[in-house]
Amino acid sequence: MEEPKQRARPGRAPSPGGRTSRPRQAEVARLAGVSQATVSLVLGARKQGATISEETRRKVLDAVRTLGYVPDPAASRLAAARNNLLGVFSFTSTFPTDVQHSYYPFLVGVEQEAAARGYDLVLFTGSSTGGAGAAGPHALNRVRLADGCLFLGRHAPADELLRLVADGFPVVHLGRRDELEGLAWVGADYISASREVVAHLASLGHRRIVLVRENDDAPASTDREHGFLKGLEEAGLPGGPGAVFRSADPERELTAERLRGWLDDGVTAFVAEETDTGDAWRALHGAAHFVGIDCPRDASLAVLGSPPPDLADGAPITGFDIPRPQLGAAAVRMLAALVAGDEATEPLVACTFRAGSTAGPPPAGHP
Repeated sequence: MEEPKQRARPGRAPSPGGRTSRPRQAEVARLAGVSQATVSLVLGARKQGATISEETRRKVLDAVRTLGYVPDPAASRLAAARNNLLGVFSFTSTFPTDVQHSYYPFLVGVEQEAAARGYDLVLFTGSSTGGAGAAGPHALNRVRLADGCLFLGRHAPADELLRLVADGFPVVHLGRRDELEGLAWVGADYISASREVVAHLASLGHRRIVLVRENDDAPASTDREHGFLKGLEEAGLPGGPGAVFRSADPERELTAERLRGWLDDGVTAFVAEETDTGDAWRALHGAAHFVGIDCPRDASLAVLGSPPPDLADGAPITGFDIPRPQLGAAAVRMLAALVAGDEATEPLVACTFRAGSTAGPPPAGHP
């Protein structure tokens, strides 16, 4: 008598022969040659602000069929639970203690937009020394208390962020992070704003301009340098390595002697980037003061952003204003859309040029 064929279990593809455990998403990623975040986006049909090509989607689905992978239903149900809480996580001491802190306007925009959408906020800090820091392989798991989380900070733990994305947890980074596949972000258009500052200095007659920046690869710094060099190129001014001074310790390395050397070589305008620390502008401002530069008579100074709050009381400095409240609000809109499972896109937010009073024509004797 012929034995009846065993019925396939509904909703589950057969596993490869000899296998007893459930295939994991990481195995699908390895077989497809993509990140786990990409697998999560393809399978969850989530739109975390990243475009998934048809070729990548096909590789993932082929790997799923080959391994017989199916998502864990318990994890999916847990991920679907909502409590109307949005998290805000900083990797450094970015939560402001006074209204002059550069992150204060970001948080104002975040709070207003969250309140308008009916969400409460939960604040997490990675700067704690009491066991709640951002170090360690699972340091960010506590943000899962919320429905989704915004992240602030120039240097974020990439693997941890991508793990959250891979798990289907809604995540938005405040600041460009397109090098992390699948991570949604909102950012300011630093490239265009930096080009505009250089164009302004060139229109005043400056032909030698130097950028002072910190020695790291944060996307915000990279964008500013790119815009600065593009501005030089468009104005027909010399660029190259000599136009950019990178330093891990600007206050120690940007000495009065170095500044005098630049002036002797014909540099008539200096630009510093804005960072969390403000070290680049602080070093340039201090050296110019020590040398006795009368700005803008002897040389022009500009900052790609705003100066540190403790140096913002003097004459308005040439540069641009970052629309921080609008960025905070845009980040909340994107996160709320991801939490709801909707498509999430936000354009780069434009910065506003600030003419200031620290830039003028080059001193007599210079072209």
